Amino acid sequence: MKKTIIMLGLVLVTFTDVAVASSLSTSSTPKEIVNFNNTPLCNAIVKGDLATVKKFVEYGSDVNEMSNGLSPLMLAARYNKVDILKYLLEKGADKQIKDERGNTALKYAEYSKSQEAVDYLKQA
Repeated sequence: MKKTIIMLGLVLVTFTDVAVASSLSTSSTPKEIVNFNNTPLCNAIVKGDLATVKKFVEYGSDVNEMSNGLSPLMLAARYNKVDILKYLLEKGADKQIKDERGNTALKYAEYSKSQEAVDYLKQA
């Protein structure tokens, strides 16, 4: 009788584990790097969407507006978005703006090892 109860318990545990494992999702969806406290312009920069960045600037977004302590130029430099860097500088972004710690866009590019952004900001 004891063997039967032990065997039934083991079977129940085994089937429960299989049922739980099969109900878990094994697909992993890529997560976008978006901070919902950022401005829409900054979110587009982080995503690397130049067309959307152009639309926001065209419709009046300030290219020097700080969002979570960072300017759009700092975000573009941090994420090595050189095409967006070029566009923002053409539209009047100030590369000398500093955050609360005194870091500029160039410093953010250097900290994140974004070599193309570093090179472009040094020559611009």
